Amino acid sequence: MSIQTGSIAPDFSLASSSGKTVSLSDFRGQTVIVYFYPKDDTPGCTKEACSFRDTYDALSNAGVTVLGISPDSVESHNKFIEKFNLNFQLLSDPDKSTAQNYGAWGEKNMYGKIVVGMKRMSFLVNPEGTVQHVWSKVKTESHGQDVLTLIQGMY
Repeated sequence: MSIQTGSIAPDFSLASSSGKTVSLSDFRGQTVIVYFYPKDDTPGCTKEACSFRDTYDALSNAGVTVLGISPDSVESHNKFIEKFNLNFQLLSDPDKSTAQNYGAWGEKNMYGKIVVGMKRMSFLVNPEGTVQHVWSKVKTESHGQDVLTLIQGMY
């Protein structure tokens, strides 16, 4: 199952790098980018996270909250945040249930081989909780800017 534009974004409650449990519903009334990534401190995931770090102020000024989700532990997330000075929350989805609800966990093609794992996907959720845009293919180095460009064109 994959979430489409116009769908209600499935709520979730996950452990956060902030030390709290974070739910999507906590951000009702705000625009949220929920991005799924495979693993902390790997080349593509680092480029993507740093892309959001570098556009964070502009995204925040546009009223957007950034939430990154992977199966990694909160401890792993905290090391990743500290190493790269990330300025947004990372959420831990160890049983991959949230990723499955969004269609971000499943079969994917990796180096010509079909494997099961985290798909790099992002979802722009509007203040009412509806998915406004889905990125099923992500350019890791420019994803933060790509999100910002879309948002600036919408508002």
